[in-house]
Amino acid sequence: MKKKIRVAQYGLGPIGSSIVRLMRQKDSLEIVGAIDKDPAKAGRELGEAVGAPDAPWGVLISPDAESVLEKPLDVIIHSTSSYLTSVMDQLLECIAAGCCIVSTCEELAYPFRKHPELSQKLDAAAKEEGVALVGTGVNPGFVMDKLALTLSAVAQRIDWVSAVRIVDASKRRLPLQKKIGAGMTPEEFHAQVAAGVIKHHGLPESIAMVADGLGFALDDISETIEPVIAEEIIKTEFLEVAAGQVAGVHQIARGVSGGKEKIFMELKMYVGARHPADTVVLKGEPHLTLTIPGGTHGDVATAAVVVNSIPAILAANAGLRTSRDLPLSFFPPDAKP
Repeated sequence: MKKKIRVAQYGLGPIGSSIVRLMRQKDSLEIVGAIDKDPAKAGRELGEAVGAPDAPWGVLISPDAESVLEKPLDVIIHSTSSYLTSVMDQLLECIAAGCCIVSTCEELAYPFRKHPELSQKLDAAAKEEGVALVGTGVNPGFVMDKLALTLSAVAQRIDWVSAVRIVDASKRRLPLQKKIGAGMTPEEFHAQVAAGVIKHHGLPESIAMVADGLGFALDDISETIEPVIAEEIIKTEFLEVAAGQVAGVHQIARGVSGGKEKIFMELKMYVGARHPADTVVLKGEPHLTLTIPGGTHGDVATAAVVVNSIPAILAANAGLRTSRDLPLSFFPPDAKP
């Protein structure tokens, strides 16, 4: 009988906790550690901390990475920040421990254009240690990039790509509702956008991934962020938005080549969104349109993509990889290691 894949979770926010609960369902995975510096979580039993029905598991949450990384590990699941600059030390520490990494850091999904030097540093470190790492999730990582590239397999020619995602954020976690500015005044929203606090991360990364995958040489990637204003009172499980307040974000990103728009991406993520859906359009030969009515539930799908990436990252060549590189599919609960 083959040994189980030994995994540890780095970061136990709502997404990290969801990932842990899903990993527990996979017979071929053994959760051997967890890391979180939050004093309210450090020292607690992991299963109990994430609300698992079969807790306790006998795994304690550690406030420091070193005590977990010194254990024999195959994969670290990393869920701490959207910003690559904020997690570089964490990633390098995991690589130095000889672990493959699957991270939910949005800027790691396709960092080569925005952070070329950091990308090279991670790639070199991973290759030296003989491990692979990837940043992934539902968006970026799948709906607006991997899905478009997969659909392109049946195209003979592609002239233009569109990915539009409409998300009802009232069904999502509180940190995300706060990240999109729900409940703010328009003035507060614009100030927080200017400070780099309010936005959904990943659209420029998705455009760069699609462009490289389709052979589009882009001259520029632009992005705009505007508020969606509530027309009536909207109540969620966590907060209430009054009419005239911000319900969420409306972001548009464009990839331009030779003065022509080649890639268009639009994200409307706000509480109370009507007609949520994910739609990918490829104009060329033939014209292709794929719509997911109701959209892809970001929190559920992110945990799924991350866990389903474990076999692929273990089989990948050493270095910094992307979801574009990896053959992703469902990871059955009873799969053999």
